[in-house]
Amino acid sequence: MVRNVAGLLPDLDEEDFYLLSGVEQGMRFSEWVQREKLPKFANLTEEEVDYRLERCLERGLVEKKTIQYEGYTLQFEGYDVLALRALVEQDTISEFGSPLGVGKESDVYEVKSYKPLALKYHREGYTNFREVHKERDYTSDNDHVSWMYTARKAAEREHDILEDLYPDVAVPQPIGQNRHAIVMEKMTGVELSRTRLEDEQVLGVLELLVSEIARAYADGYVHADMSEYNVFVNEEGVTIFDWPQAVPTDHENATEFLRRDLTNIVGYFRRKYPQHVPDTLASDDLARTIESEEFDSLERHV
Repeated sequence: MVRNVAGLLPDLDEEDFYLLSGVEQGMRFSEWVQREKLPKFANLTEEEVDYRLERCLERGLVEKKTIQYEGYTLQFEGYDVLALRALVEQDTISEFGSPLGVGKESDVYEVKSYKPLALKYHREGYTNFREVHKERDYTSDNDHVSWMYTARKAAEREHDILEDLYPDVAVPQPIGQNRHAIVMEKMTGVELSRTRLEDEQVLGVLELLVSEIARAYADGYVHADMSEYNVFVNEEGVTIFDWPQAVPTDHENATEFLRRDLTNIVGYFRRKYPQHVPDTLASDDLARTIESEEFDSLERHV
């Protein structure tokens, strides 16, 4: 887990951010930025660069190497600080709260503005860069990309998809985005995997989920990673989150991903509530009605 850097913001000077932005700029060309290039990238004097580097090294915002040449690279904490400061300056967020969830590819925190919100830092590429680069479409056309680029593109992509889907589809409302960070509506309820539905609720909640998958398809997207771990359930309905890997419906594998999403969701309900989900409910049949935009209920499939 990357540590929370919100507490560092008041301790950092304007020139510290110049230095971090300079390292960020240099990383567009190389993973490690040569020391002699930093005054130009950061618009600081040689002496100021040395002083700011020490401050940022002490706080774990940059990393230094001395083999072959003296070079510096951003730690994810340094990238977090840049994104967080930008969101604060834009008045997108005003307060930083507790963690809401920590995963392999993202960290989510509660933040506040005019209402409670959620801040999601994308972590794609930092620890498993090669796998992400190979599997995700948003990096497949780049031969040389950094973890920083991969995480930023994931955030940009998810933010754009949420803007396309909201409010037609039950997804978190997007509020803002900077670098690898997205601010969105804070979801209420409980993760589907941790929910125990009453007998009379099972097919109703499943139908709600399939309906949202159908609406997303009608709006041009397949989630492509649906599971019980990216659905929230509350008294008002369901919310589907985590969309960076979604594909457009004209993607060559869209049909395969749609069937897999439905298989995952139907399979989860069948395992957890076997007495309520009949064997006649087939994912392929659901997919065909969704693709033809004819889905209206589960009744015709059970």
